[in-house]
Amino acid sequence: MITADTNKIEGRRYPAGRCTKGFVGEGRPITAKGFAMGLVILDPEGGQVPWHAHPNEEVYTIIEGTAQIAVGDELGSLSAGQAVYIPPNTFHQLTNLSGSPVKLLYCYSPAGDVDHWKQELAGTLPRAGIEAPALPVGAAPQRTDTEG
Repeated sequence: MITADTNKIEGRRYPAGRCTKGFVGEGRPITAKGFAMGLVILDPEGGQVPWHAHPNEEVYTIIEGTAQIAVGDELGSLSAGQAVYIPPNTFHQLTNLSGSPVKLLYCYSPAGDVDHWKQELAGTLPRAGIEAPALPVGAAPQRTDTEG
């Protein structure tokens, strides 16, 4: 039996205020080839998966807390127990506006590392309204800082 324990996975800190612990996919404890999954913990007061797009279809499932979600030109809120589908090549962003951490699971297909992880770490993530489409009206600003 192949298992993964997210409590024992150190994860990676990202400048936009989150820790990501991938546990399914290439180079992960569970090496599924067709999809990737992981746990994300958004910091309180602005922790974010910043505005980005990729060719993978994806689902975010909130397991603790409430976060603002932007998908394309739509803006909404997701709370524990809710999930959102993100179509391929659609810009999206998730922001924690509360004073408590938000925990979510992501699942995307096909597997592999998505470019926005490397771009965020390098400080080259396309900026909303400049190199990328503008965020929906009312969305939290995209975090592009490289100091997390």
